[in-house]
Amino acid sequence: MAFFSDLKTIYHMLRSGAKGKTHAERLDNFYSGQAEGYDDFRKRLLKGREELWKALADPEVGGGVPEGGIWVDFGGGTGSNLEWFTEEDRKKLSKIYVVDLSQSLLKVCNQRIADKFTDENGNTNCYTAEADATTWTPDEGYADVVTFSYSLTMIPDWFAAMDNALRILKPGGMIGVVDFYVSRKWPAEGLRRHSWFTRSYWPVHFNTDNVYPSPDHVPYLMSHFETVDFQEYYGKIPYIPIIRMPYYTFVGKKKETVSAS
Repeated sequence: MAFFSDLKTIYHMLRSGAKGKTHAERLDNFYSGQAEGYDDFRKRLLKGREELWKALADPEVGGGVPEGGIWVDFGGGTGSNLEWFTEEDRKKLSKIYVVDLSQSLLKVCNQRIADKFTDENGNTNCYTAEADATTWTPDEGYADVVTFSYSLTMIPDWFAAMDNALRILKPGGMIGVVDFYVSRKWPAEGLRRHSWFTRSYWPVHFNTDNVYPSPDHVPYLMSHFETVDFQEYYGKIPYIPIIRMPYYTFVGKKKETVSAS
């Protein structure tokens, strides 16, 4: 059954071509036919999400889940990342916002919230927002934690999305990112240098779906946030043998505001 579900998902990925005049239209054209099978296929494609959530929840790494805090998951789609919270950690938070431009994916997310994260009295601390990650602000005006889980490579104005995350985060707030990437030809000391094939092949492979692995994401994150934890990996791509796609996890902290003396 998984194989035939995958075939349907891959068919819609190839058929849609991510067409549309606006980014929102391209997302819905891309995801509308595959939303139901989206999570199962991407569990094997999108590695590192659970590890990122665990790192953020670890008091020794990400400072732990803030009591009464606001968590924003930009590009959260179907809300599958809600599954990575332990029940105790989820209940610590005042609100969790899943922000996305795709109506098709948010429809699945709203159903997931109703089925799994809403009590018998209809109460929940999980909410969706159909909005742009480059401009959206929580009702509270701030966030304690912001995450991007394989969404940064799909946001055309990705640097504006990072800047918006920096803007809404409280001083000392945490950012977590997991995504595909390729290294710069000459990366900074301590960072992995990918081969010419890796740096050339993967951007072409993913660009047809409007996914853009970039050599600039990691340097931009490291220059705008205090790096708390950074890990580099290679992951398998379903039905593509031998070669591996690079991905990373990044946990960063917004620097505390320094008052003038």
